[in-house]
Amino acid sequence: MIKSFYFLPDEGVKVIEGIADFDRMIAAEGSVLWVDMCKPTDEESYVLTHDFKFHPLAIEDVISEKSQTKIDDYERYLFLVFNLVDYIGREEGLKISELDFFLSKNALVTVHYDEHRIFDFLYSRVQRGDKVISHGSDYLFHAVIDALVDNYNATMDIFEYESDQIEEDVLGDFDQDTLKSIYTLGRDIVELKRIVRPQREVVYRLSRQRFDLVSESLTAYFSDIHDHLVRVNETADTHREIVNSSLQVYYSKVSTKTNEIIKVLTLLTALFIPPTFLVGLWGMNFKFMPELGHEYAYFVALGVMLCIMIGMIVFFKKKDWL
Repeated sequence: MIKSFYFLPDEGVKVIEGIADFDRMIAAEGSVLWVDMCKPTDEESYVLTHDFKFHPLAIEDVISEKSQTKIDDYERYLFLVFNLVDYIGREEGLKISELDFFLSKNALVTVHYDEHRIFDFLYSRVQRGDKVISHGSDYLFHAVIDALVDNYNATMDIFEYESDQIEEDVLGDFDQDTLKSIYTLGRDIVELKRIVRPQREVVYRLSRQRFDLVSESLTAYFSDIHDHLVRVNETADTHREIVNSSLQVYYSKVSTKTNEIIKVLTLLTALFIPPTFLVGLWGMNFKFMPELGHEYAYFVALGVMLCIMIGMIVFFKKKDWL
């Protein structure tokens, strides 16, 4: 599916559905064209070669859908691979979508294979006459990247809620689900940092390195996006520390609980060792044992065992073992 927005100074913004005569449109003086491709067919993808004449290596990266974040300068246009991240839930984890940019003098082409609410937001901005497109393709390029990075706020808010919930679970009654939640959240945070790190480097290049197709006035705006990504990375580190601390507390509580159980079992074993010894002693098959002939020997034996056990309990309490 192709949805395009075509701006002309005297005519405003036009919305175009499907394939159009893009090479003629970008030839118009003062025009700005945004072509957004979502799940393009082979016929629609052919536009990248026929109308815009992008390099085959860049188109190959678009088709593969598994390219690393990067920016390549082809002089006539910039090619950027970026990632969009959404947190689905504890079970599903992060959903990572690739977004490819082609930025030329007066056109921006974006290609993605997943629908997202961000594009609806950007569509509405362009359609209601927002200056996001009239200022040029590079400004539109910045606006899309800025929207992608702003989307991290929602993910970080969920991470914060999940980490707080894990802390409460660990300090309260915990089970195997708590341990699973700790591991899955930790995995998702590491995955987020893996995505953010190269994006931060790419945006840093846009804020420091001069590209002919990016206005110098936009470097400050890209610097702001870079700062945002730095904050996202630092916040992710904070959440990761919380998760690691929760994991340590979890194992500490499990270890304490295990020690409590072993302690009780050990004390029970210690209590029954003397009676077991006495039963074994009096159970020996000797003909002459003074205790065996006593009228109350059985009750005396039980009394001795009970006194020994009570004495051991008192001793354990004095030692604070109970």
